[in-house]
Amino acid sequence: MVKLTVRDRESIQEAVRRFRKLVERSGIKKEMRRREYYEKPSETKRRARLRAERRNRRNRLIAAGGR
Repeated sequence: MVKLTVRDRESIQEAVRRFRKLVERSGIKKEMRRREYYEKPSETKRRARLRAERRNRRNRLIAAGGR
C-alpha cells in the first residue's frame, strides 16, 4: 500500500506527482494491468517461455559478437 503525507506548503500538483512516482515504483500499475483480464496458466507459461527464448537468443548474439 502506498501512503503519501502532504508536506507543508506543497501544492496539489506536486503531491499528485509524488504519488504517481510512488505508485509507479511500487509496481501497482503493472500489477493492475496484469490482472485486468484472466490469463490461463498455460498462457502465462507460454509467455514466460517465449520471453526466455528471446533473452537467450539476445545473449547468444551478444556473446558471438564479442569474440
